[in-house]
Amino acid sequence: MILNALRCSTHSRGDGCTPRASFETLAFAIMVLHFLIQGRVQGVGFRWFVHREASELDLRGWVRNTEDGDVEVVAAGSTEDLAELRKSLRQGPRGSRVDRLIEHYLDESEAKSLNAFRIEGAW
Repeated sequence: MILNALRCSTHSRGDGCTPRASFETLAFAIMVLHFLIQGRVQGVGFRWFVHREASELDLRGWVRNTEDGDVEVVAAGSTEDLAELRKSLRQGPRGSRVDRLIEHYLDESEAKSLNAFRIEGAW
């Protein structure tokens, strides 16, 4: 069953074609993470950067600015894809500076309420 659901995804990082199972097929292996990114992360395109990275990884969730000047992310996906997102969050887009990345694991049941990755409203 899993073999039938494999598909080929190409990431902009140039790593070629990597077979990955769909979100629904790997429901048993889904993780949900909450990230808080601190530093110079507002006014530098950080949310758009996160949206692009998460969408390329087929993650579900959202990104938004906080009132405190940070960026908050909730993302659901495979361990491998979330590790890729984490790496991207630490780097950030050009013009940003990530001083601190705080990460919390959320209950897997949180994934059920998440849809295609989106940018939530600004403060």
